[in-house]
Amino acid sequence: MRLHLTVGATRRSTRGRNAAIAAFVVLAAMVPAGVVVAVDQTVDVAVPYACTGPSGDVDATVRVSAALPDRVDVGQAIQAADVETSVEMSEEAVRKLTGKETTAVTVGTRLTVDVAQGDSTAQALWRGSANPQPVPSAGPLTLKTTGDVPTVTGQDDGDLTFTAGVLGVDLALTAATPDTDPRSLTLECAPDKDAPALLATVTVGTGTPGPDGSPTSTSPSASPSGTPGRQDETAGGSQGERAPKVAGRPSVQADARPAAPPCRYDAGYPVGPMSLNSYVAGYANVRKQDAAALIPPFCTMLEQGSPEFEPYPDWSGGVIRQHSTGDLYNNGRKESMPFTATLLTFGFMPAKATMVLEQAGPLTVDSLGATDFVFTSTDTYIRVPLVLRVTELEVDGTPLNVGPTCRTNGPLKSPDPDSAKFPGDHLVLHGRGEQNSGEPATGYQLLSGGPLTGEVTIPAFHGCDNAGENLDRLFTAAVSGTGNYIKQMQGQTCYAAAEVPNPDECTEDRQPLKVPVPER
Repeated sequence: MRLHLTVGATRRSTRGRNAAIAAFVVLAAMVPAGVVVAVDQTVDVAVPYACTGPSGDVDATVRVSAALPDRVDVGQAIQAADVETSVEMSEEAVRKLTGKETTAVTVGTRLTVDVAQGDSTAQALWRGSANPQPVPSAGPLTLKTTGDVPTVTGQDDGDLTFTAGVLGVDLALTAATPDTDPRSLTLECAPDKDAPALLATVTVGTGTPGPDGSPTSTSPSASPSGTPGRQDETAGGSQGERAPKVAGRPSVQADARPAAPPCRYDAGYPVGPMSLNSYVAGYANVRKQDAAALIPPFCTMLEQGSPEFEPYPDWSGGVIRQHSTGDLYNNGRKESMPFTATLLTFGFMPAKATMVLEQAGPLTVDSLGATDFVFTSTDTYIRVPLVLRVTELEVDGTPLNVGPTCRTNGPLKSPDPDSAKFPGDHLVLHGRGEQNSGEPATGYQLLSGGPLTGEVTIPAFHGCDNAGENLDRLFTAAVSGTGNYIKQMQGQTCYAAAEVPNPDECTEDRQPLKVPVPER
């Protein structure tokens, strides 16, 4: 027995009706509620940092400002407010990173904050993003980001400290030349040795120290190599019983809409009755090079299918299924935005490649959930055949023509848990969402978005030609292979088909309001 959840549908059984309603509710996107505490102290700390990037090492001053309480009770969540991270660079550092042709830069920051109480420690990740900012023709540049951060809860009496740690800075650079695709780069930064990096101290409880011997638990910080880590999705990672607790947080910057390409239905791609649109951004590993490519936000168009509820024979719960379809969308083309990866080819030769993911077949979204009306879990698989096309290459600073047809000789290939039903080569991304009744959902949901992960084999390349010189073997040897980990963040969808779009999810012209921040 399957129940198609449509508006106006009726049920003979009250129990069946309640089950169908419950099944529909657990499919809805939910945003975790914030925890509010009194703010008594203002943080404004400047710390010297050393940064490493594809163009070499640069120095920067990182300024962190926030508002925090002076004192909280044991077990009371601490929410930092008005968090701003500024990266201040000299004119020399700016030119070294951006070059003379760059006119604007969009920045995202990932600041690891070490949280300690007595001998117990944890880590929180403070993320920020910003709208594009012009690059001055002369003089220094200050890049400011803002964003929500996870709450921290002290488990004992005693002072709880917040200290600035490693910082990741993701930059998208825009050139003055018309029709030039933006390029991106990542800086990995660390505080200078012996530099004071204490941000704030919050007294928890009576202020007396907790018991000795409290277990210590830390989560790994962002990998300095730029490789996405397979970490716990909770911001604080694995935490001891008495360690400060770091809560999960929305993965999408909600206070401002960072720069993103157009994501709008139009005459060439008309809106349907259940049309959604959303942004996706993240990282993709190149395993052979022990490096990762930042994939900037790109647009996806989705046509949501009707959810179906199939109750268990005893009505103790049931199974929820939903099938949706969609496309990547970039100015009328089914492809991602261009993205740039800087690699140390064969361990010694720096190479910078600009690439595009081209859709080569249908994109499908299949969700399968199980609920007992108290706890619900949902697994979603996104399948799409994508060809990797190289548009530009620079080797040791020298541009190298690759021709107009340089691409993999077939789609990226992932292991598929249901290969008999979904044959052929395609990328598979998986997201899992969970929800207890009455509590916010966590993980991935189609409507609210979240983390999607997968692993792909990159096929051999063909069509890469530099004035008669065949470069296929070079690309294949440097990039192609198995075990390339991918982590993408999907943002909150906009229900573009709505008669009146939700202003919390959509812009006035029905584009997604919220742009995801890439996570490693």
